[in-house]
Amino acid sequence: MKKAKTMKLSLPPEEYMNSGHLACQGCGATLAMRYALKALGQKTALCIPACCWSVIDGPFPYSSLEVPIFHCAFETAASSASGLKAGLEMVGDTETTVVAWAGDGGTFDIGIQALSGAAERNDNIIYVCYDNEAYMNTGIQRSSATPYGAWTTTTPVKHFKDRPKKDIVAIMAAHHIPYVATASVGYPEDLIKKVKKAKSFIGTKFLHIYAPCPTGWKSRPEDTVKLARLVVQTAIFPLYEIEHGEKYILNIKLREKKPINDYLRLQGRFRHLKEEEIAFMQKNVDINWAKLLKKCENV
Repeated sequence: MKKAKTMKLSLPPEEYMNSGHLACQGCGATLAMRYALKALGQKTALCIPACCWSVIDGPFPYSSLEVPIFHCAFETAASSASGLKAGLEMVGDTETTVVAWAGDGGTFDIGIQALSGAAERNDNIIYVCYDNEAYMNTGIQRSSATPYGAWTTTTPVKHFKDRPKKDIVAIMAAHHIPYVATASVGYPEDLIKKVKKAKSFIGTKFLHIYAPCPTGWKSRPEDTVKLARLVVQTAIFPLYEIEHGEKYILNIKLREKKPINDYLRLQGRFRHLKEEEIAFMQKNVDINWAKLLKKCENV
């Protein structure tokens, strides 16, 4: 008698995100939400400010998610989550995980004061920034998460962004909160593990999730996961954790980094760059990677 073949799942089978959402084809932000909710479970409440996900969720009174959502003002994701958590605790609910779920514009720029305040108080929330590196919901405008060299509608080809991406992870680590981590939708097992780990800490937790945007990046929808893996393999966006602002843990060690051009050439937003500009970017990636390795060695 032949032994029945079984398949072992590497991701939780539960689904808390339904079909019928309003995302663009190949949207990395939808993958981020789907994986995060698998780790968070049913007893979760989301605070979502103005961002792609305030539209993706669906028109009122419908929702594509199986958890409650509080839609809040652009700058108030963290403060709304802090207030919601306090309110739940006042009525005796200590089990529900409250998550601020915001894009890079609502995190790096417009919402950073509320985020910093919540982190300084060490409010018991999880803050997730799904990063597509521009204000995609309002027309692909530059944010401080937009990387050097990128085209956006406010940094056109002749005047592409000439400043580096803000290091939001370092900013959050400087608050000495219990847990900070980077994740990518190209590595779902790692992402889910980190969301579960964030739940285990008391205090403010910050997750920076890399989420490609085919519309804003001028990339093919079918390349979303490929890009989300290449950005890690080129060390442009390393996967690591920081506990209490001091303990650095590198999650994926690269034996050999791929050249950043493997990543850049798949996106129209970098098509205008010259060889010397790409070489400048490669040099900075190498410098930042070396710095990160040194921090991880000291653990």
